[in-house]
Amino acid sequence: MLTLVITAGLLNYFFRPLWAPDLGSTDDMLYLSYILIHFLWLIALIRHRGPSLAFDIYRIPEVVFIFGLSLFLFSYIFATNANLTYAQLFAETNGNLSLAPNSRIQRLSSILRYLPFLLFDLGVYFFYRLSKTRRFQRFTGLRGLKRWSMLLALLSGCLYTLSLPSFLSTRGFGGLAYLALVPLWAVLPRHKVRWGIFYGISFGLVQIMLSNYWLGTFSLITLQLVTVFLFSEYLIYFTLVLPFARRMRSPHLLLFPSTWVLFDFIRTQGFLGYPWGMLGSSQYLYPPLIQIADIGGVYLVTFFVLLTTGLLIEIGRRALMGPAEFLPRPGRGRAQPAAVLLILWGFVLSYGVFSLNHWTGKSETSRVTIALIQQNTDPRKNEYRETFDILKKLTDQALPASPDLIAWSETAFVPNIRKWGALDPDEHYLSRLVSEFREYQREISTWLVTGNDDYEESMDPEGAVVRSHYNGAVLFSDRGIRTRTYRKMHLVPFSEYFPYTEQFPWVFDILQGLDPDLWEKGEERIIFEHPRFRFFTPICFEDSFPGEIREFVSLGADIILNLSNDYWSLTEAEGQQHFANSLFRAVENRRPLLRSTASGLTAYVSPEGRIQEALPYYEEGILLAEVKLYHSKDSLYLRFGNWIMYVLAALAVASVLCSILSQSRSIPPSFRRTTADAD
Repeated sequence: MLTLVITAGLLNYFFRPLWAPDLGSTDDMLYLSYILIHFLWLIALIRHRGPSLAFDIYRIPEVVFIFGLSLFLFSYIFATNANLTYAQLFAETNGNLSLAPNSRIQRLSSILRYLPFLLFDLGVYFFYRLSKTRRFQRFTGLRGLKRWSMLLALLSGCLYTLSLPSFLSTRGFGGLAYLALVPLWAVLPRHKVRWGIFYGISFGLVQIMLSNYWLGTFSLITLQLVTVFLFSEYLIYFTLVLPFARRMRSPHLLLFPSTWVLFDFIRTQGFLGYPWGMLGSSQYLYPPLIQIADIGGVYLVTFFVLLTTGLLIEIGRRALMGPAEFLPRPGRGRAQPAAVLLILWGFVLSYGVFSLNHWTGKSETSRVTIALIQQNTDPRKNEYRETFDILKKLTDQALPASPDLIAWSETAFVPNIRKWGALDPDEHYLSRLVSEFREYQREISTWLVTGNDDYEESMDPEGAVVRSHYNGAVLFSDRGIRTRTYRKMHLVPFSEYFPYTEQFPWVFDILQGLDPDLWEKGEERIIFEHPRFRFFTPICFEDSFPGEIREFVSLGADIILNLSNDYWSLTEAEGQQHFANSLFRAVENRRPLLRSTASGLTAYVSPEGRIQEALPYYEEGILLAEVKLYHSKDSLYLRFGNWIMYVLAALAVASVLCSILSQSRSIPPSFRRTTADAD
């Protein structure tokens, strides 16, 4: 059977469709390696006999299946690009990419390539785990749930994904967050470290690609890089944590929750920082549960979710095993973890209800009107005139309400205002467009902020003029004066920014071959001054970084006004994930959050995290937000930042030290690591 599958794979590889003539592409090489792995497995099955065969039929199907599943998911997700004009044009003019005429054909090709192998690997996996032959069970030591660790790890990945806004539900199923890691945490400590790491990264691969599937249309390289780097981070995390987890009776109570949040925090830092998909953000629709974010940020909400997960595992284990066998010392009742769980939820809910009541009854100091414009256009299509006409039409509809500020989204007006505004309008189309924009803005006599790229010129050591380009936001006064410009400080790694061109020129060459839109990094935190309030404009995914937004607010901002263009994702799930991430900035800093986006989610969120108003996705629209401003004390998070990380680090160290000290004590039989339990 395996021989037939390998033969079918080779035929699929060599007899390719006309739209994909090159055999040397990266996708082809990965597919060929997948076939080669199965061929090597076939040789191992032929050569091995008796006891040594156990590994081949128990472990190899798992490893090969996870590898193939990762390749298939990437291939299937990336197929979306076949429907994009810019991707097809790039494929026609560059040898690094080949695409089918459309996404349906591209996905069918992925299914035909990988599905036979995946079904075979999964069939072998089920056959030998459902087999009643004790011979193989004796050599692997797989018993009970442990036998199905791979499936449980994949189940955790799926539950994690579905707890967030996803392809299945735009809103997400927030309640699943409390159960998402139960299967994974239940089986990881029961394996040797190397196999625990394998199941951990199996979870990570599925979670990364299913949660971030929309990255397939962000750029031609982003999904690959995000998968590789997050995979590496998961690998490091499980490698560091699992050796200690195996030594502990209940790593799910403190070790896993505390180190997981620390892992979330670390992966949001620096050039590669990516704050997407934290479990705490899945609770964005439950205001009473997220008020603790003003104490420790979204990280504290994540810790609350994970601590609940650990307590649920503990309750389940005690219920199944019984207190006599589970607990080595008397005096600890079966209800102890349940009592802790009730106390935990009682505190969080009480604090949440108190905070909501406090903000509901709080008196506002002033109220301002901000018109958020959602034009629903794609700036990659270069239809600048059409987009400008839509922006004017929507703005004109908002003017009768006399807004204090009009907000256009990131890249709403594309031609560089500074560059083309300095040239003669009679000599270039873009100069005329910029001139018309400036004239229109003066006529409406209203403050306006818009996304627009910016640049500055400097001289290099050889005397040549160097122009640096920035992704920016520009504020114009009601008299048409350009007041200040904010330049985006946290750029998307690799697709917007790569700071190591001299250290890694070969990486930069690869990026250039994939047609990225690279910018320079802004250096100054700009607070825009309006006569009635102060605000700042995090651009794109900058509003997902808790620490960076806190730094802006601490400079005296009254309003957080995000400018985003999520049109490129072509999915409501991405926009909702982005919104779920950003909503916590309102609670953390106790400031109103507004979002002006090209396609959604354009919204107004109050300081307690309640969604006041929002526009539908992928529709033209105007949101006239009547924003209430307050005088209030700074939140604990705004004053002290990520102090909770020190507490969590101390908890993690304390749990490890306790596990080391407890090794000298007697351990109940149910927890002993015997040779029979070895993988």
